[in-house]
Amino acid sequence: MTVSNTPADQEKSDEPESAVETARRQLERAADHLDVDEGIVERLRYPTSVYRVTVPLERDDGSREMYTGYRAHHDSVRGPYKGGLRYHPDVSEEECVGLSMWMTWKCAVMDIPFGGGKGGVVVDPKDLSADETERLTRRFAEELRPVIGPMRDIPAPDMGTGPQTMAWFMDAYSMQEGETTPGVVTGKPPVIGGSYGREEAPGRSVGIVTREAIDYYEWDRKQTTVAVQGFGSVGANAARYLDDLGASVVAVSDVDGAIYDPDGLDTNDVEDHDETPGMVSGYDAPETLTNDELLELDVDVLIPAAIGNVLTAENARNVSADIIVEGANGPTTSSADEIFEERGIHVIPDIIANAGGVTVSYFEWLQDINRRKWRLERVNEELETEMLRAWNAVRKEYEARDVTWRDATYIVALERVAAAHETRGLWP
Repeated sequence: MTVSNTPADQEKSDEPESAVETARRQLERAADHLDVDEGIVERLRYPTSVYRVTVPLERDDGSREMYTGYRAHHDSVRGPYKGGLRYHPDVSEEECVGLSMWMTWKCAVMDIPFGGGKGGVVVDPKDLSADETERLTRRFAEELRPVIGPMRDIPAPDMGTGPQTMAWFMDAYSMQEGETTPGVVTGKPPVIGGSYGREEAPGRSVGIVTREAIDYYEWDRKQTTVAVQGFGSVGANAARYLDDLGASVVAVSDVDGAIYDPDGLDTNDVEDHDETPGMVSGYDAPETLTNDELLELDVDVLIPAAIGNVLTAENARNVSADIIVEGANGPTTSSADEIFEERGIHVIPDIIANAGGVTVSYFEWLQDINRRKWRLERVNEELETEMLRAWNAVRKEYEARDVTWRDATYIVALERVAAAHETRGLWP
């Protein structure tokens, strides 16, 4: 295991905009609006630690391969580290650091007593059999065991992982600890301590925040048109939530392309990409589009819910939506953000919009710690309450400071994290 603790250990990426670069710019913009000690801001520019591990795997044919895994810990002043584990070929140390920073802000804006963490393995999960994925997960859990735990760091599902991955991870950790420890991860199947409503929660919160934005600008819900890029778990649940409210979801997409119906799609009839890959782009709709064309549709609300960095300086001036609600993590680059601000397009950031995932993960953790399961109705009621509380806190800053929605959200988060640092002080 390799541990990096200093700013000098952070390597710069050659990419035009990395997650960590974007996260630092957003931190600095929020700090400009607050009287926060510069030392605290400087501390928050860097992770507390980054753990790099080698994960050996015996393949089904008997050969062995080595994979690299990471776990970034950004800040734990408000509670244990919290964040997903992803299996993806593009996982990197820098990406994990940037995403862990976003998790710090996401937990703070929701006022959840967690800090930010993120990790993953550099692997294409499509290249692994189910048995290989299980062996990789169990070994990864063992490699990370010294730095995780229900009161230390609590992983969750992310790209390329899911409830079954978390079940294997929890079981491996529990076997080594000698006791069943469901609270070590969240996003598990309900039968072993997972929470009802956890998988739907990020998309549901995107729907709730979109609803509040529509109401804030006094639009008629039934006259509001919506396009969703990425009809997976987040996008599908957001689209169906808004469809049920009466909004007109006119376009959705998967990795292969988009479908479009100006009269509105029946989102419950379209199977999401996680349910049946290829069903979205293959659905019988009046028109088909590319993913790029979907982003430029003349709609009231655009929800990018697929991957990061899809809204850039190259296409920002062609976006026709009035409101963008970020379902994915980091779908908007800083340069695109500046163009949207200049054009008067409102962007509701990911750290509040898709925060239903970490919020219900918190609920799951509470259920595990207390050994008491909640009904789905209670989970959804509690999620609604927490999302409205966070929305109202952001709305007050938005109105009081005449800033963007993104700046208002980061101001709320930074103010809470900075206050915790001030109160706890610095260890000598």
